[in-house]
Amino acid sequence: MDFTAQQIASFVNGKIIGDESTSVNYISKIEEGKQGTLSFLANPKYQSFLSTTEASIVLISKEFVPPTPVNPTLIVVNDAHESFTSLLKVYEKAKSTKSGIEQPAFISESSKIGDNHYIGAFVYISDNVEIGENAQINPNSFIGKNVSIGNDVIIGPGVKIYDDCKIGNQCVINAGSVIGCDGFGFIPKENGYDKIPQLGNVVLEDNVEIGANCTIDRASMGSTIIKKGTKLDNLIQIAHNVELGEHNVIASQTGIAGSTKIGNWNMIGGQAGFAGHLIIGNKNKFQAQSGIANNIKDEGSYYGSPALEASNFRRSYIYFKNLSDMASKIHKLEKQIQELKSTNV
Repeated sequence: MDFTAQQIASFVNGKIIGDESTSVNYISKIEEGKQGTLSFLANPKYQSFLSTTEASIVLISKEFVPPTPVNPTLIVVNDAHESFTSLLKVYEKAKSTKSGIEQPAFISESSKIGDNHYIGAFVYISDNVEIGENAQINPNSFIGKNVSIGNDVIIGPGVKIYDDCKIGNQCVINAGSVIGCDGFGFIPKENGYDKIPQLGNVVLEDNVEIGANCTIDRASMGSTIIKKGTKLDNLIQIAHNVELGEHNVIASQTGIAGSTKIGNWNMIGGQAGFAGHLIIGNKNKFQAQSGIANNIKDEGSYYGSPALEASNFRRSYIYFKNLSDMASKIHKLEKQIQELKSTNV
């Protein structure tokens, strides 16, 4: 689908410098721009590419003044990055979406599906499922019994949602993720381990996004809960009875053990690990590969494993990197002490 500079400027309330009839049908990085594409310039370190890019239209922030005339049509906005993101959303909505029910697919007669839906091939929808309007359920997905799914939800290919789980409005669950599988609960016995029945469910509140190939375990009792606005990257493990607060962002390969409760607006780097039964506060930052074994209060920054508060870690790191030299000095001092002792004997 083609968009003219005039149309784009109207979407983002921008000012056009150049030909308002210039049209684009795709997007590109400014350094890789091709004719017919839209790009943006928000970071001054990329400004040299403005004179070399072949992109047809470039969004620029109003504080940036091109030093020389340039070939692309420019659209001047308050914040180029924010405006570009808004346009991506417009473009995404403008793309044709599928509708209807592909075959073969199985939908229980006791289930209810709202208007404007798409059900892909080989989807299985079990008994007593309720699905809201504008659902996009892609091929090979499984929806268990008594599941409820809100409006405007996108479920990627191969997603599995087990019995009794609840998915809010405007949620996205990407390909291969499993929602509501059994939690890892066993009792050690003399001859092995007895499985503890996992009878709870998973609740995703509104505007939650789950990346590809994540696993979110159902609670043993009650619910594993991910609250509104939280975003999970790919390959994340959320154990049973975990509660994630609102608007957390969690990077790939993080693992959160059972019954840990995490507050709101935390930022968690990749491969971080949280022990079970912890209480984590709000607005904390955890560096990649942090290992968290203790409760954490609000608004801290943490590094390392076991994780240390950031300022403490940086002070300690001065010593970490010099351990070899320090050891050498200690050995020399020990030798000198021994020589002094032998002299005084």
